[in-house]
Amino acid sequence: MAKELKNLTKRSENYSQWYNELVVKADLAEQSDVRGCMVIKPYGYAIWEKMQHVLDNMFKETGVQNAYFPLLIPKSFLSKEAEHVEGFAKECAVVTHYRLKTNETHDGVVVDPAAKLEEELIIRPTSETIIWNTYKNWIHSYRDLPVLCNQWCNVMRWEMRTRLFLRTSEFLWQEGHTAHATREEAEDRAKQMLKVYAEFAEKYMAMPVIQGVKSETERFAGALDTYTIEAMMQDGKALQSGTSHFLGQNFGKAFDVQFVNEQNELEYAWATSWGVSTRLMGALIMTHSDDNGLVLPPALAPTQVVLIPIYKTPEQLSEVTARLDAIAAELKAMGISVKVDANDQKRPGFKFAEYELRGVPVRLVMGARDMENGTIELMRRDTLEKETVSVDGIAAEVKRILDDMQTSIFEKARKYRDAHIYECDDYEEFKSRIKDGGFFLCHWDGTAETEARIKEETQATIRCVPYAFEQTPGVDMVSGKPSVARVLIARAY
Repeated sequence: MAKELKNLTKRSENYSQWYNELVVKADLAEQSDVRGCMVIKPYGYAIWEKMQHVLDNMFKETGVQNAYFPLLIPKSFLSKEAEHVEGFAKECAVVTHYRLKTNETHDGVVVDPAAKLEEELIIRPTSETIIWNTYKNWIHSYRDLPVLCNQWCNVMRWEMRTRLFLRTSEFLWQEGHTAHATREEAEDRAKQMLKVYAEFAEKYMAMPVIQGVKSETERFAGALDTYTIEAMMQDGKALQSGTSHFLGQNFGKAFDVQFVNEQNELEYAWATSWGVSTRLMGALIMTHSDDNGLVLPPALAPTQVVLIPIYKTPEQLSEVTARLDAIAAELKAMGISVKVDANDQKRPGFKFAEYELRGVPVRLVMGARDMENGTIELMRRDTLEKETVSVDGIAAEVKRILDDMQTSIFEKARKYRDAHIYECDDYEEFKSRIKDGGFFLCHWDGTAETEARIKEETQATIRCVPYAFEQTPGVDMVSGKPSVARVLIARAY
């Protein structure tokens, strides 16, 4: 394990390779034999489960309920909302038959040509169509509204160039779909869910984000407005980390979801959808981790504290482990997740390297002499600082360090991001500096032509019109025309 750590590519040498190696070596995920798909391993899935648990509770606090809708969507459903189908058509996987049969040589199987479906089925790339087709059976009166549903599921978007967690053909996510009686209520819900995502990212992931609204070109297919949170990775690139969409009445009209309003008139329902995915796993890795491995925020670490005994004899192992078990019980009583690793098949140095690579926030080490002295060695993963402390009050000290670490890694990421946000009004300067990464606040004339030129010439995109920055009059750096807004531009994953 120590050798593997030594061979981990440094971020400064090749950030992309560092990321790819770390995902595999930290035992988070691996490539599947199914092209473009991944296997999320138990340790990686444990982190995702913690994310799910927190987000699920946050959704439910706003009145959202979980449901489940079919994986397969009739092709005709996708045809009902033109912009939506155009946005996803090139990414759809299509089911055409429902049966296999043994081949002529009886050594394999082939598709049975007699089992062709009358209508092809699409593996869901997203579920607006199947859900709104269902909502027309649920919604008849304003009294039936709002409908606030979320589902945790997988989706399929055929990708040619994939990267674990960041972009795979199949991925896990949640998708919320709500129906409302008024435009104002739907818009408020879409903005509310964006704030939920931002709170989760900053409070639990310790990842600072910028909230804003997407340009028309970057909107979700079928949306009137798309709201986004954008995070900066350590290489200066942006990662879209959550989106919430105001869909207007587009899907209400496409699927004839009408209700009788309070004036006894028929009206189409107003819609939102919103989602985050296992892409957040990639965000977590790239925001905090270092050349030694993962750095996990304590709030999302599957194991927050690992306790390791140092011993020379089986008797010492038994005695020290018993003392560590008692300390572990104290920590568990405070709601801290712990592991006592008394595995005598692995040397302590191997364990140190393994847990450092996996990003366990706090490591406690005790030997026979420590036990005699009433002390224990404590190391925190974010700074790699070690100190010998008294076992008296160790649970409270560990809790303090975990809280401090959660705050510290957020502040470190925030300071890095803020130091790499630049105002820029000169296009030549922008083209020169964007190669090194960063977020650029630039005036934009509001046209798709200017947006397309920036993307073609620099591989950077308008991430959003940010809420947090004051808007002042100006001139577009590309066209020289009056600006409609100062936008956030970056290269992105």
